[in-house]
Amino acid sequence: MQDARAAAKHGRMTASIPDSLHDNGGYPPPPAPFNMAEHVLAAGQATPDKIALAVVRPTGAQRWSYARLTQAVRGTATGLIEAGLTPGDIVLMRLGNTVDFPIAYLGALAAGLVPVPTSSQLTAPEVAVMIDELGPAAILRGDGVACPPAPCPVINAATFESWHDLPAAPWHRGDPERLGYIVYTSGTSGRPRPVAHAHRAIWARRMMLDGWYDLRAEDRVLHAGAFNWTYTLGTGLMDPWTIGATALIPAAGTDPAQLGLLIKRFEATIFAAAPGVFRQILKYPLFALPKLRHSLAAGEKLSEQIRGRWAEATGGGVICEAYGLSECSTFISAPPGRQAAPGCLGWPQDGRRVALLDENGHPVPRGAAGVIAVHRSDPGLMLGYHKAPEETAARFAGDWFVTGDRAVMRPDGQIAYDGRGDDMMNAGGYRVSPLEVEAALSTLEGVDEVAVAEIGIKDDVSVIVAFYVSEASQDETALAAQAADRLARYKCPRAWVRVEALPRNPNGKLLRKGLRALYAG
Repeated sequence: MQDARAAAKHGRMTASIPDSLHDNGGYPPPPAPFNMAEHVLAAGQATPDKIALAVVRPTGAQRWSYARLTQAVRGTATGLIEAGLTPGDIVLMRLGNTVDFPIAYLGALAAGLVPVPTSSQLTAPEVAVMIDELGPAAILRGDGVACPPAPCPVINAATFESWHDLPAAPWHRGDPERLGYIVYTSGTSGRPRPVAHAHRAIWARRMMLDGWYDLRAEDRVLHAGAFNWTYTLGTGLMDPWTIGATALIPAAGTDPAQLGLLIKRFEATIFAAAPGVFRQILKYPLFALPKLRHSLAAGEKLSEQIRGRWAEATGGGVICEAYGLSECSTFISAPPGRQAAPGCLGWPQDGRRVALLDENGHPVPRGAAGVIAVHRSDPGLMLGYHKAPEETAARFAGDWFVTGDRAVMRPDGQIAYDGRGDDMMNAGGYRVSPLEVEAALSTLEGVDEVAVAEIGIKDDVSVIVAFYVSEASQDETALAAQAADRLARYKCPRAWVRVEALPRNPNGKLLRKGLRALYAG
C-alpha cells in the first residue's frame, strides 16, 4: 500500500498496480437535431393506450395513457408559446407534488424553453434569490406553493392545466448541446448553485438501463419520491417513459407504512427510493412481493444493515445502489445479477470515463484513495453553473470534473465510497451546504453564533444539528420556527445544542469535526 500511495503521489502507474481509471471508449452522441421531451415520449407512441403513469393510493389510482400524457405535454407547449414565451426563455417551476410537475417540465422542453424545477418546500426568501439570479420569463405556480412577488408573469394552476387540451405544438428541435434545463444544488460556497444541463443529458441516461436499472418496456416502476424531486423526475418518470414502461408514483401524503401495500397492489416490478425510505418501510411488516424483481437506491450511501434487513424482510430482495450528483447523471452503479461487495457503490457504467484523482489531478493506483471524477466528455455532465464560468472552471482538474467525494477503486474495478472531501451534509437524499444553513440562521433572535453539522444519532440515521452560542438557553421551538421561515424543511436543523463556544483552530477557523465531538460528549 505504501508503494501504491507513492505512485499516487507522483501520478504514475506501477507495473503491478493499474490506475484507478475506467475508459472503454465513451458513448455515441445523440442524433441531431434533438429535443429531450420528444426523446422521452417517443417510445410510448407505439403503444398509445398503455398506461404511462399511475398516481397510486391504497384505494385506487389516477391513470394517464401515453396518448393522454403526450397530448397534455404538447398542449402545454402550445399554451406556453401563446403566453408569449420564446425558445431559450427560462421558466421557474413552483409546483407541488402533482402530475402537473412532469407535464409542465416536458411541455417547456418541448417548446424549447428552459424549465427550472424546484422543491415546493423552499421558502419565499429562498425563491426570491433564485428569481434575482435567473431572471425567469415566467413562473408556473401551483396552489399554496411559496413564491414571492416577481417582475415576470406568474401563471396559476387553473391556467396551465387548461392548456392540456390545446392543439399539439411541434417539437422544438435543435443542437443537443443547447441549454435544456436548470436544477439547483447546494454548494460549498454557501449558496445554492444553478446547474445548467443540455438536452443531451437525457441521452446519457441510456447507460443506466443496463448498468443500473435492468429496465424493460414491460416494467412497472414505483418511485417513492415526490414528483418535484429530481431523483423521481429522472429515475421514476423520464427513464421508464423513454423505453415505454409504466411509472407508478404514490399520491401526495402517502404514509411510508403504505408503500409495501402499493408495491404489491399495483404489481411494481422495480421499486426506487432514497435509503432513508427503505429504513422507514422496514419499521412495518411487509407483504409478500412476488412481482418485485429488484429495488434501486440513490441520493445517499446505502448502509449494509438496510440492505440486509430488506433482503430478509422481502425473502431475498436485492437493492441496486448508484452514485451520481446534480452536475452529472448517475454514472457508478451495481446492476441486478452483479451485486457490489459490501461498502462498494458498484462499477462505472459502460460508456463512462471515470477516474479517482490525487491532489494533482492524476489517477491514483487502485487500492489508494482518491476523489471521484468524471470526464468532461460525458454526455450527462452539466454545461456548467449558470452564468458562473469561474465557478465552473474551479470544479475541473484538466479534463476531469471533480465531485469532491472520495473513494477507492478495487482491483476488479469496483468503487468503495470513502466519504466527502468537504463538509457537505446529506438530508434525506438532498445535499445541503452547512454554509447556506448557517447564513440563514446567522440572525436568529437571542443567538450570538451558530454552526451546523450532519450528526449520526443512531445506526443508519443522521440529522442536521445546530450548535449555538448565546447568553441564555433559547426555546428550541422558537428557534425551529425562525429556521422554518428561512429554509426549506429538509435544510432545517432537527436538534439544537447550546455550547459555551464553537470549536475553532488558532486562526479562528471553525472545526466541524469538533462539533461532532461536542455532540458525542
